[in-house]
Amino acid sequence: MRLVTLVESADHVCTRYRVAPFRAPLNSAGISLDIHTLPQGPWGRMTLGAKPHAWDTVILQRKLLPHWALVLLRRRVRKLIFDFDDAVWLRDSYATAGFDDPKRLRRFRATIAACDLVVAGNDYLAAEAARYTTANRVVVIPTCVEPAKYNPVRLQPDHPLQLVWVGSQSTLRGLERFTQTLSAIGEALPGIRLKLICDRFLAIPGLPIDACAWHEATEAAEIATADIGITWIPDDPWSRGKCGLKVLQYQAAGLPVVANPVGVHSEFVRNDITGYTAASTEEWITAIRRLSADRELRTRLGDAGRQQVEARYSVAAGARAWMGALERMMEPLRHSG
Repeated sequence: MRLVTLVESADHVCTRYRVAPFRAPLNSAGISLDIHTLPQGPWGRMTLGAKPHAWDTVILQRKLLPHWALVLLRRRVRKLIFDFDDAVWLRDSYATAGFDDPKRLRRFRATIAACDLVVAGNDYLAAEAARYTTANRVVVIPTCVEPAKYNPVRLQPDHPLQLVWVGSQSTLRGLERFTQTLSAIGEALPGIRLKLICDRFLAIPGLPIDACAWHEATEAAEIATADIGITWIPDDPWSRGKCGLKVLQYQAAGLPVVANPVGVHSEFVRNDITGYTAASTEEWITAIRRLSADRELRTRLGDAGRQQVEARYSVAAGARAWMGALERMMEPLRHSG
């Protein structure tokens, strides 16, 4: 089988985590995977699927095409798959016009209905997709990380305790809404620091910041040298569709995680097993204080998180899920042939 994936760009985070890592394991199973940047503009979109033999099975990633372009692509390819890891039928948490967007919803419905297989990053997304197609066409394949890239580091007990947050300037907007609680943590626990791995930084009163410029080559190592991974997202319809990449990166690096209980956070972060979920400022301070005071607890929860990633959210686990989904999708063709 030959798969062609249409992506926004080769270096987009979704391409790097939901497509590119599966090339090698799928190839070993006899499935080739090519990555193409989605053509822009009407003239570029006219070429979609124009080579029927080369474009036998196409994965459209996240993008909601205009109706005419979707119809053209559907007619030209044998099998069409939609892969998404966000609530793409909505505007995001920071849109001034609100979440609902009728045009996006229409395109989402049409895309789901046109596809032979829909791959959703979590149960929330899958449930929405299942409203517009048969349930057996929707599968959940989480965003995956490669644990081998993350080598847990056990630092000396006398070093300053360091929280870590990783992201981009777009997701930093969420952390900005959380600064009041972060300030309270810094004031309640003197000496604690926050490493920001990002392309933009912010100042947080009462909490010293270690600014670390994000680079793909150093990201994993920078995460691993911290002590506790943290993440916070708004409790809203858009954020409930997020797939928890930050949490998986922290856990792959062997870190315990503290997160607010929104969306997949509650699935990935299990209290006193892989970390703690915290809703209020008081709960956040309690969780960070407990972890900061007990190095063995941090190690135990961090090890459990890494084991969870290896078993359920690793590239190997994701590749097995993809191969199973593709096999089920192709069954009707085998029986009809």
